[in-house]
Amino acid sequence: MIFAPMVISDPSAGPSADFSNDTWWIWVIKAVAIIVMLLLFVLVAIWAERKVLARMQTRPGPNVHGPAGSLQSVADAMKLLLKEDFNLKGADRFVYLLAPFIAALCAFMIYAVIPFGPEVSMFGVTTPLQLADSSVAVLYILGITAIGVYGIVLGGWSSNSTFPLLGAVRSSAQVISYELAMALSLASVFLVSGSASTSQIVDSQTRLWWAIVLLPAFLVYLVSMVGEVNRLPFDLPEAEGELVAGHMVEYSSMKFAWFFLAEYVNMLNVSAVAATLFLGGWRAPWPLSAINDGTFNEGWWPLLWMVAKIWLVMFFMFWLRATLLRFRYDQFMNLGWKILIPVALAWLVAVAVVQGLLQFGDIDLRTLLFVLAGILVVVLVVTLLWPEKKPEPEPEPADATGTGGVVVDSEFDAFAGGYPVPPMPGQQLPPSPRRRLREQQAPGATQTISAPAQEATDE
Repeated sequence: MIFAPMVISDPSAGPSADFSNDTWWIWVIKAVAIIVMLLLFVLVAIWAERKVLARMQTRPGPNVHGPAGSLQSVADAMKLLLKEDFNLKGADRFVYLLAPFIAALCAFMIYAVIPFGPEVSMFGVTTPLQLADSSVAVLYILGITAIGVYGIVLGGWSSNSTFPLLGAVRSSAQVISYELAMALSLASVFLVSGSASTSQIVDSQTRLWWAIVLLPAFLVYLVSMVGEVNRLPFDLPEAEGELVAGHMVEYSSMKFAWFFLAEYVNMLNVSAVAATLFLGGWRAPWPLSAINDGTFNEGWWPLLWMVAKIWLVMFFMFWLRATLLRFRYDQFMNLGWKILIPVALAWLVAVAVVQGLLQFGDIDLRTLLFVLAGILVVVLVVTLLWPEKKPEPEPEPADATGTGGVVVDSEFDAFAGGYPVPPMPGQQLPPSPRRRLREQQAPGATQTISAPAQEATDE
């Protein structure tokens, strides 16, 4: 069967990985290995992204520091270390310094529950290639990613500046929107796997990857993960053309480097989650998994497959950045709330119904799949044939001012509401004090100076 029978998770049932032989020094070795691997992966990701973008956009890319520019990331890291570090006078100093460390710490915690392979012999100790696991490991991942946004929000708020605050607010709205869609897409994996443990989810994909069986959920996750890590085309919290650099505007040197590091580590995090929950985890792809009774799924081989799948998803994000343009903010929020969340919720309900019928009903799976396919075809046909609502034509202006007959003042105060606003059609900004001063000092003009101009002259 394509869908595995639904199994109600038992809270007392542990993960399939056996950590009974682990000692404290094995835990230390695994933790240090994860941190070193992530740091090296970040350096490689920065270089690889630049090379991929350059290749797709027909330009050289890094080619000076090291072979093929491979040491460019090291040079960038040294530059950040040596840059001048400043602190804002009006910032909340404690929160201002704490925010980048929150972002980086939460980013490094995700890989603790990611399985990289089965049991191996490490210095004479049989241990799984995983630091830890739990029956609610995926919920732990969702919780840590939700806490990580506090680093961005606090960094923007504590800077006591307009653009960082706007970037922080955008980021919080973005994470709330897209994490809901992500959680709903992952919930369908829980239903067919019967567990939220990462090691058990990998074991449930022995016959078929969930990316094939749960294709709609996988597509929703791919879009949600890009929005979760603020990558193009969803990098609204740090849009250079609008917010300069978003929540990181007022940071420099290593404080900026912590935010930068957290962004790339989060890219590796969502890639590892995609590989674990949808792409079979550390299991070899077909037909390698069927060679020699699964030899490529034993020993240290699975580590290679897991790393390859992570970088495959990373390449997908590089490709998106080289291909797509940034969304408008209203388009971005509409995509999350009006498309991704309803689609993910509808798919979750469909998976739950199928699992319930397979578990408690006497229905042939092939018949059920044909019925669902027929319903999907009918919905698509109705969607394509449904007439599009044409927008109402805009009323033509009734006078020469282009205001549609609305009488407006010739001059208005742009700062009446506290923030400057642009003039409407037919309205005019009052001349600046300097312009008035120039006009009054022109030959033939009266020498009386207005009060605003006098204030500008005094300043």
